[in-house]
Amino acid sequence: MTPDRPLFGILLMLGFCVLAPLGDSIAKILGPVVPLALLMLIRFWVQALVLWPMCRARGVAIRPPRALLGLVILRAALHILGVGLMFTSLLFLPLAEAVAIAFVMPFILLLLGSLFLGEEVGPRRLIACAVGFSGALMVIQPSFAEVGAAALLPLGVALAFALFMLVTRRVAKHIDAVPLQAFSGLIAGGLLMGLVALDGSWTALPTFGARIWGLLLLLGLVGTVAHLLMTWSLRYAPSATLAPMQYLEIPIATFFGWLIFNDLPGPLATLGIAVTIAAGLYVIWREGRTLRAAPPAV
Repeated sequence: MTPDRPLFGILLMLGFCVLAPLGDSIAKILGPVVPLALLMLIRFWVQALVLWPMCRARGVAIRPPRALLGLVILRAALHILGVGLMFTSLLFLPLAEAVAIAFVMPFILLLLGSLFLGEEVGPRRLIACAVGFSGALMVIQPSFAEVGAAALLPLGVALAFALFMLVTRRVAKHIDAVPLQAFSGLIAGGLLMGLVALDGSWTALPTFGARIWGLLLLLGLVGTVAHLLMTWSLRYAPSATLAPMQYLEIPIATFFGWLIFNDLPGPLATLGIAVTIAAGLYVIWREGRTLRAAPPAV
């Protein structure tokens, strides 16, 4: 077991909060020209091909302990689902709006803990969840009017990554981030190879020029480093400590959206983003207060 080092974990999560929106920006550029299954395949194969030699050089086996193998495979499947839904949503939505809607994830985590783990959730936090979802609806409403049901895709992203975070926290204390990500990349790459073979998207490969290949490799590298930082952060700090940092993704995504795509949220979406952030931070504050007030375990 690795001891907690909260400050180091926070710095690692800060790096993730910068790189994750950058990776989404690259995916948004590539989405219209690279088939989705092929885009994800290359992203995960780059992850595996970068990290597998690192494991070999360190003499570290990438296969997880048998007791955790099922959880690691489940984590890879959730990663594929979350990334696929996010990349698809970016075909239809501005970057900041897609990221902001996906930030109903902390509320979903809270509700999942109540429903399946028996964790107590008081009325104030339930109200905060309702407020947070209403903020997300404010962000969704203008996009829904413009693109229809595709505006709901980030809600699927939120659910997939809420489950992904729960599984990651469970395994990250026992498996180093590099072999964990290397094995996840191999599992995801193997699953996606079958999909690419079935849908025939591999035939697009000869049409890619140097710019597309450069962006594909950059997407894989950014995604690999970002999720390494996230996994390391969960290894060194509890989820409750790191959760407030993750809201930095929204202003950073807004900045990249403005810089690269000249997109800025409208008034209603901006208000919804503010409401979602405020509700999320309140939930995190209540969680911290509840933990401090709880009697020590004996």
